[in-house]
Amino acid sequence: MTVSSISRRTLMKGTALLLASTALARQAFAQAAPSGGRLIVAADSEPKNLNPAIVASNGVFFVASKVIEPLAEASFDGKDGLSPRLATSWEGSADGLSVTFKLRDGVTWHDGKPFTSVDVAFSALNIWKPLQNLGRLVFANLEAVDTPDDYTAIFRFSKPTPFQLIRNALPVVTSVVAKHIFDGTDIATNPANNTLVGTGPFKFAEHKPGEYYRLARNENYWDKDQPKLDEIIFRVLPDREAAGSALEAEEIQLAAFSAVPLADLDRISKVAGIKVISKGYEALTYQLVVEINHRRKELADLRVRQAIAQAIDKKFVVDTIFLGYAAASTGPVPKNAPQFYTPDVAAYDFNPAAANDILDKAGYKQGPDGNRFTLKLRPAPYFNETRQFGDYLRQALAVIGINAEIVNADAAAHQKAVYTDHDFDLAVGPPVFRGDPAISTTILVQSGTPAGVPFSNQGGYVNPELDKIILQASETVDTAARTDLYRKFQQLVVADLPLINVAEWGFITVARDTVLNVSNNPRWAVSNWGDTALQS
Repeated sequence: MTVSSISRRTLMKGTALLLASTALARQAFAQAAPSGGRLIVAADSEPKNLNPAIVASNGVFFVASKVIEPLAEASFDGKDGLSPRLATSWEGSADGLSVTFKLRDGVTWHDGKPFTSVDVAFSALNIWKPLQNLGRLVFANLEAVDTPDDYTAIFRFSKPTPFQLIRNALPVVTSVVAKHIFDGTDIATNPANNTLVGTGPFKFAEHKPGEYYRLARNENYWDKDQPKLDEIIFRVLPDREAAGSALEAEEIQLAAFSAVPLADLDRISKVAGIKVISKGYEALTYQLVVEINHRRKELADLRVRQAIAQAIDKKFVVDTIFLGYAAASTGPVPKNAPQFYTPDVAAYDFNPAAANDILDKAGYKQGPDGNRFTLKLRPAPYFNETRQFGDYLRQALAVIGINAEIVNADAAAHQKAVYTDHDFDLAVGPPVFRGDPAISTTILVQSGTPAGVPFSNQGGYVNPELDKIILQASETVDTAARTDLYRKFQQLVVADLPLINVAEWGFITVARDTVLNVSNNPRWAVSNWGDTALQS
């Protein structure tokens, strides 16, 4: 049995605290790791599009990141929290109008063709900017990519673009695909989106729907010491109870993203040969939020939103739904992002009596049945915790005279209802903070995002002052000034409550103790696993 610090405090620590005690030990362990073997991993979904250059999401990255690589990956001990991948260096100009990447020499695609700057330029201009869910924001002002030689790519921007943003976004938005495979095709429907050809340590070998994905060792990987494994099998196990049972039966060796239910962790941590690990998700902070449809008259009233915020007992949510493996949120930027986080925001303490008083004074009187009005509530189906919070929120709202009718749906139907059809009053969402507010956080409250974009402001909320700050920050090159703008952003969001931030959490990995080099970077589950190994 090995238990690796699974308390809430450890779960929410930043990467800086991990560096001093673990970096050298990890490095030595990785060098000594044996080679060979098949790693069998639990997977709880099968994305319709497996191309991370188009769909930058953790469900896609979990499999695809082993095949298709970004320019840089997150790191506990690298400069600015990054480790080189397809780029070996990156430098921003003082005016914010260009970023120069030096690329790795000697890299080949899995089909044997050479990787060059042309592939980076093609990916950036034809996929990341126009098609990718996150890249369309980060690269909004990208107008050209110069390729003076095979190993240099110079990104040109039409407006000043913060190098801080580009640098922070590299692991998430820069998955590079081969121009020779996608050029001249309908990129969105190209079969290569699901039969990946990349430069990573593993080749895409096979997908048997409903059963597994199989990745095979890339014998020609540019890092000659990697990969350690011969093969990775992602076994489709959508039932979390099944993941825990499969681990105990040694049918699988690893389950990431809390695939084993939190309620089972204490018991399974006592099983011989199994380790429970909370590290490796520091750059993947999930946030539990209440999304609000401001088209609904009552919800357009700030007093109603304030009352709802005061009806939620965040401590109960953290302790009971997340069993302590989370922290209460204060706003849209999590505490473990010290580069941007500020605690200097309005607070909505749990106080149902005050919430009732607010609603009474606002004129929302209770009827004979005790209800003031009825709302349609859609909990996201992605995690047990989002569904459980939906049940809790319904009960919490009932205490203040709001009748919430829960509508459950599968992932596709939920996304369509909330983000395309706007068929909701309240929704429970789990957006991800990805290291910089401009990557995937400002879109939650900024106006003007077209319908159909998931995890964006589809509630009809418009705040010109907030939009102005978001735009200003997107073009502010000075790091200190940009950081200050995002602190003002947090204050405005919490004051006006376009949505309600409830909790923030990382995940848990459960693995057999024969799996080595687990959780050794802040995005480990969605990184390339080149040094992951099996003890013989």
